[in-house]
Amino acid sequence: MRPATLVRLALAGNRTDTARVVLTALSALLATLAGLAALTVLAIQKPPGDARAQSEQYRNALLSEPGLRGGTAFALLMLAVPVLALAGQCARLGAPARDRRLAALRLAGATPGQVTRLAVLETGLASLLGTLAGLGVYLAGRELLHRPDEQGRLALPTDVLPSVGALVAVVLGLPVIAALATALMLRTVTTSPLGVSRKAARERGPRPWAGLLIGLGVATFVAVRPVVYQLDGNDAVLGWLVPLLFLAGGLTAMIGVVVGTGWISHTCGRLLHRHARGASALLAAGRLMADPWAGSRTFAALLAAVIFGAGAAAQRAYFVAQDEVEREQNRLAGVDAGTNPFYLSTMDLVDAAVAVAVLIAAGGLIVALVEGIVARRRAYAALVATGVPRSTLSASVAWQALTPAVPAILLALTVGLLLGRGLFQSITTSGSSIEVCDATAALCDDPATRSQYTRIVQTAGVEKAIAVPLEQLAWLGAGALAAVLVTVGVGLLFLRVSTAVDELRTA
Repeated sequence: MRPATLVRLALAGNRTDTARVVLTALSALLATLAGLAALTVLAIQKPPGDARAQSEQYRNALLSEPGLRGGTAFALLMLAVPVLALAGQCARLGAPARDRRLAALRLAGATPGQVTRLAVLETGLASLLGTLAGLGVYLAGRELLHRPDEQGRLALPTDVLPSVGALVAVVLGLPVIAALATALMLRTVTTSPLGVSRKAARERGPRPWAGLLIGLGVATFVAVRPVVYQLDGNDAVLGWLVPLLFLAGGLTAMIGVVVGTGWISHTCGRLLHRHARGASALLAAGRLMADPWAGSRTFAALLAAVIFGAGAAAQRAYFVAQDEVEREQNRLAGVDAGTNPFYLSTMDLVDAAVAVAVLIAAGGLIVALVEGIVARRRAYAALVATGVPRSTLSASVAWQALTPAVPAILLALTVGLLLGRGLFQSITTSGSSIEVCDATAALCDDPATRSQYTRIVQTAGVEKAIAVPLEQLAWLGAGALAAVLVTVGVGLLFLRVSTAVDELRTA
């Protein structure tokens, strides 16, 4: 089969196939923007001189201070996690119709390898279109947002550009990763002229070994402070080791939570099957036990956003406690130094990023739930034809979505909190001395008179425990659960259309 024919067949299909390509390309575009933004932050050059010298051309301290750029880039990369999960959900949209189309190609004489390459090429091309569009949006936005103020300072790092190799790695790397992921998912799929079958039958439920990944991720975060203490002064090693620990620990914990959701789904299905009495709960129990990994696929983006948000809540609690300790020490010394809102205002930006991630994850939930309902529409129509009320099926869909979602969200909140608390368990300050000038500003600024009005105030060391941010965690969990409820409501709208008896003839 010629390459031009492969490309034409990869982009062919009905409206569902077109929607899948567009949504996959949109997800790739968003992931490209997040990746390029992170690379742009890392591309800022350190000014000559002291290692802590700031880049004065930026108004935001997140960009001007070298020590904060790594965390900023990490946060931007974490925004790409729910976007990539959304891309995975979009790639499954309209899977039954695509399976029939691939089977028709086999019937027309295509080999199994050609059919597999066709499916892989479809995802790769859609992702490539998205990354190219993302690169165009990034370059155009870079020109439009380059607006220095009166002092010549910039709000965004529009004066720097990642290297050509980094740009090429993002634009071409994401489609390659998407294509490889598709090939990996198709390794157990057999496409024959009679249809598509999957050799993924599981005789036993998932095991809770994902807890090891969660423990490893938390332990990695706990090890950050000892590593920084041992390598104090070795900036060359700390510059790459600390971000690597953050990235490895965060991704490991996220993978553990997402994979562990499969065990949670299977366990919830077993409990429902054992104790439930209603037909809707029993139907949901059967689905949860038959495909426990559906929960991992469905809630992956949402759980990643919740983990990140819970970790941000723990960091906010640390900054609040630190601010309280500083104000208390200043009060004891008789100094009114005010408060430093930088860190708390920065956490406001992080919370906004978490809200955006939850919205993106909600989009992925809607796509996943609607895809599942449409894929099983013939089974639902058969149940309705035999007398099962649509209200029972609606309740079954709600049971199937909410039963694993509630414990999975609680697990994600706990893991995110443990990651944040792994960095800082308490606030500890040693005793210090403060020079206080009890006079007017003019007398204190004059070296000749300042010494007459100054006094030395000794402050004792303080150790303060960091409070658990229960209120913020509750709001985060409620927001995630609300996203699931909205998703269920949207999915039920499609359920009524998908349970028409006509589906028994057309599906």
